[in-house]
Amino acid sequence: MIPALATWQWILGLFSALAIGIAKTGMPGISTMVAPLMVLTVGDARHAAAWTLPILSTADFFAVIYWRRHADARKLFSLIPWVAVGMVAGALALSLNEQVLRPMIGVVVLIMLALHIQRRRNPSGQILGSPSFYGIAAGFASTIANAAAPVMNMYLLSRRLGKEQFVATGAWFFLVVNLSKVPIYSWYHLFSRSSLAFDALMIPAVICGAVTGLWLVHRVPQRVFELLIIVLTAVSTVLLFR
Repeated sequence: MIPALATWQWILGLFSALAIGIAKTGMPGISTMVAPLMVLTVGDARHAAAWTLPILSTADFFAVIYWRRHADARKLFSLIPWVAVGMVAGALALSLNEQVLRPMIGVVVLIMLALHIQRRRNPSGQILGSPSFYGIAAGFASTIANAAAPVMNMYLLSRRLGKEQFVATGAWFFLVVNLSKVPIYSWYHLFSRSSLAFDALMIPAVICGAVTGLWLVHRVPQRVFELLIIVLTAVSTVLLFR
């Protein structure tokens, strides 16, 4: 059953799917804007996370296949129990009403955006924080808003991984965590025929986004691209507080 969305909602959904694809091919900063855009697309904060999950998992699946030889899973072992704690906290937060959950997601996205900006401004600086901090923050942010990328990027940087290992290990982490969220969203009955039909229609956009990302990464100046992402993310997140 194809969801009855307005034209502007379909446009936001397609843009979000494109952004997810682009994020998986070397421009992870763009993924920060997806959470608020999907809330605006779906019109419901809880359902937006579930509508986004299959799109993310599709992109993660392709990323894992492409980078499968470079992953260093040992770097993730210390995170596992703490990610589980964060996911439980996120699952409990999903029981909150829309008036509370929307601004909560907005705050989470703004914190993730601030972490992203900090990392970009000082990429060679020392990154502080224990596995417990990174694990709980990543599990919680991922569960309520699919917005754990910035904090996980900082954790992987602290592990001193090479570029290929960085991307591959992150891809495995997000694939496993995203699949682990399926029972949580199913418990809350957040999946539907309409949401799955929407996700199926977004798969070509994800693939186009991945190809576009490979093209953009060599042609658009990094500073210009990231400034655009930061502005769009901030604007879309502010709308969640209305």
